[in-house]
Order: sequence, then structure tokens, then C-alpha cells
Amino acid sequence: MTLMTSWVESANSASTDFPLNNLPYGVFSTNTLEARCGVAIGDMILDMAAVEEAGLVTLADEPVFDVPYWNDVMEMGTEAWDALRARLIELLTADAPEQAQVAQHLVPMSDARLEMPFAVSEYTDFYAGRHHATNVGTMFRGAENALPPNWLHIPIGYNGRASSVFVSGTDIRRPWGQLKGPNDEKPRFAPCARFDIELEMGAVVGTPSEGPITVAEADANIFGYVLLNDWSARDIQAWEYQPLGPFQAKATATTISPWIVTRAALEPFRCDTPDREFELLDHLKDVGPMLYNIDLEVTLAPEGKDASTIATTNYNEMYYSAAQQLAHHTTSGCAMQSGDLLGSGTISGPEKENFGSLLELSWGGKEPFTLDTGEERSFVEDGDTLTLKGGAQGDGYRIGFGTCTSKVLPALDDPYKR
Repeated sequence: MTLMTSWVESANSASTDFPLNNLPYGVFSTNTLEARCGVAIGDMILDMAAVEEAGLVTLADEPVFDVPYWNDVMEMGTEAWDALRARLIELLTADAPEQAQVAQHLVPMSDARLEMPFAVSEYTDFYAGRHHATNVGTMFRGAENALPPNWLHIPIGYNGRASSVFVSGTDIRRPWGQLKGPNDEKPRFAPCARFDIELEMGAVVGTPSEGPITVAEADANIFGYVLLNDWSARDIQAWEYQPLGPFQAKATATTISPWIVTRAALEPFRCDTPDREFELLDHLKDVGPMLYNIDLEVTLAPEGKDASTIATTNYNEMYYSAAQQLAHHTTSGCAMQSGDLLGSGTISGPEKENFGSLLELSWGGKEPFTLDTGEERSFVEDGDTLTLKGGAQGDGYRIGFGTCTSKVLPALDDPYKR
């Protein structure tokens, strides 16, 4: 597919994240507008509440865009999603007859504040990137036992905290927690010293389900995708994770990008999951190309200094797709809700420059890496700003996600001081 041209000139740039081919969904506010649904087009945002009120877009008998979340639309299912996308393309394409009417409801992105794009019902994080799992397993168990016995058969995951999912631009406070190092006689309560990120994609569930669903049904139920940074307190995790896995180490924050990029926009970029040593059980088998060719990047900027690119990789490195993760999640009969968020797991590639966490980049802190500023890092330091970027490159256009960025603030002096 080539670039679809729009009468919004900024959407026709080969470098914009938001051409007409994309049309991602978000929530925005301004000094004069309360938070409501919007669609990114070039360097503008289409005010969906306004175009709905003007009768230019109608999805239901009652308004669905005048609220600060996309969940109402998400619950409507694929027919409504397809109809909405078709209507938006019709309104924004070059020579659209309604151009003058629609132009009144465009808001410059520079004037807007981007909010959480949907209300997160539940959050589940997976551990489904083979390079990452192998690297971490090698550090702690040795290369021969890097992957747990079940890893090549099921997508491993844990239930996280929906309450600590934040939109890009939200500062993150370094957490306190219970720590016990190899030379400590007993645990102590202190600020995390090994704070980290995980470069992930997040799948947003649109259509709710009851009971087990197939991989194909799961794929159709996914509304779209966001960039996701799963903040991780590695020293807290090392002490707490046995035998039940991460808990407080992952509860501090999860940051997502503000725009939901739809499956329809990503359709031209589908690609296969990797070859497997073991055939998956029937309920998890691929039903066609299930991943996406999305280039990903992580930058780190020390406070007051320029950013350095510390990692580049691609979403096609995943061993399990989001549809397989969602289908697996339902096998027990677990109901999935509109607004459920599934983290892919850390997306790392085969080489050091492709590692999606500082834990890997510094090999557990033993091999600090150097930024363009000349400073070294093993883990995230106070004042650092971490930014995830991503996009799928088409013929003369790019399907981008915007940025997923957060600055790390120092730990509180005493979290229990009243």
C-alpha cells in the first residue's frame, strides 16, 4: 500500500507518524476543551466529539465520543470499527466534499494535552520474547537452563496492576521496597537501586469475551496497539519473585503511548512468528501471519542533556503474538473485558544493541554501557528520561505510535513520614 493523500497537508509528509493510512485514536484536552476522543492526522487532532455533534460521524443513537476514553467504541466490535475508519478516511481524504466542515474541528496537536486513551480494565504482562528470556535466564541459571521447561509451549505471564498504568509524559517516582543482597544477613527497606525499563508493545482488547476463544477470534477482538514501558525494580524483584513471580517490583508504573494504532492500520505489515522447536498445541497454533514488522527504539536522556539511542529492535522478534497471548489467557474460562491491556514482554533482538532492557544492556550491571554524552549507565538514574518510539515503514509513509516517554524522579526521603 502507498501513501493515502489527505487535504490535511501535514499528513502527507513521509516522516509523520500520522498519515491518513494511520488514523490512531487518543484522548486530548486543551485550555478550553475538556478531555474527549480525538484522531491524530498529521500535526492535527480531529475532535471526534465535535464532528459527532455536527452529524459528520454517527456510530450509535447516543453520543460515544464526548467521553475521555475509547472504551464505548471498543465494545461495539469490528463492524463499528471498520465503519468508523471508512468514514474518517472519507472525511479526510484529498478532495473530500466535507473538507470545510471538518476543518473547523481540527485542533493543533501543539495546543493539546494528551490523556490516557482508554480506561484500563485489567493489565497482564507476558514474558514472550525469546532473546530477552534467554538473556535473563542465562544470567541467573546459565545458558543450558536459560528457558524454563514450559517456555516453548505456552506464553508465560503474570497479572499486573491496572491502577498504575500511566500515559506518556507522566513522571515516575523511584520506588522503595524490601531488598536483600547476596551479602546481606537480613532484608532491608530502601529505595530501588536497580531501576529498569522494558521495551514492549501493548495489545488493547476491544471486544469482550466469555470463556475460551480461538487465536483467530482473539486476533479479531484486539482493538489496537500501543507502545508500552514496563518499569521494573530489579533488586526488589530478585528478593520477592520466588516462588510466585513479580509483585511490587512491577507495581510502580507501566507507561503507554497516547495513541492506539488500530489493527486495520497495521494490516499491511503482518509477518510470521518464528520457527519453533516444538509444535504448539492446537488451541495456540498460528492461523496466518500474527506479528507485525514494527521498528522500535529506546533513547535515554540524562537530565538537561541530549538523548542517546540505547537500543533498536523490531516487534517481529516476539515468539508469541498478542492473539496467542489473548487466546491463552482465556483457556481457563477467564472472561476478557473491553480495555484489558496485554503487555507483550520485553522485545529484544539477537545483538547487544537490540536488547530491550538495561538489565540486558549492562548484563546485570556487570558491563556498564556508555551514552553519547560520555556517561555510563547500568540502570536508570534519577533525572533520566526514557523514551520508546516505534513505527512500521510503508511505501512513502510511516505508521507511527508517537512517543512513550517518562522522567524518573528521586525516591521519597521517607515514604512513611507523615
